[in-house]
Amino acid sequence: MDSEREPVRVVVVDDDQLVRMALRLVIEGEPDLTVVAEAADGDAAISVVDEWRPDVVLMDVRMSGRDGLSATREILTRPSPPRVLVLTTFDSDDLVLGALRAGALGFVLKDTPPARFLDAVRTVAEGNPALSPAATARVIAAATGPASRDARDASRRAARKRLAPLSERERETARAIADGLGNPEIAGRLNISVATVKAHTGSLFAKLAVENRVQIALLVRDAEE
Repeated sequence: MDSEREPVRVVVVDDDQLVRMALRLVIEGEPDLTVVAEAADGDAAISVVDEWRPDVVLMDVRMSGRDGLSATREILTRPSPPRVLVLTTFDSDDLVLGALRAGALGFVLKDTPPARFLDAVRTVAEGNPALSPAATARVIAAATGPASRDARDASRRAARKRLAPLSERERETARAIADGLGNPEIAGRLNISVATVKAHTGSLFAKLAVENRVQIALLVRDAEE
């Protein structure tokens, strides 16, 4: 990240004070990142975000009081909302999937090595998803596995209805995004230019009414369940 830019402003949300302190120590050791505030539950997180208008929110999902999923949904309704990176102890936490559907750009486990954790914060700050394809598949499988057949069928029908207006090339782009490919890789797979990939992706955002690529990936996977 350009050293002349203002540091990325981060809010840390977790109901464990020791976790907040540890995350602050890791983040404050980086010249391009700074923690501007902390919160111990979802309600406090919303207030802090409204006050400080951070670039990134590190959001725990399971907290006493208002949970991170509910808080994420409300925060992302704000004008020019911050990027949300979900914190969790378990990669099978069903609230993680809910947060991703709500618009969070990724998730990290709390025991992620510091270097990878900081990379995730920077990636999300730039508007890119911090989720590997393997992690995406693992969370989705864990979170949707126990769902009833009726619930899965309803989710599949809804997803297919949303995808129906897409052109064939837009569908191919959405499928590639769901596979975790970046723009250059998608261009190579579809034998088109990166500029065309960006155009198709922008069209997907508009037609599907989504905010990021993670939501596109989840929608494609819903349709295929």
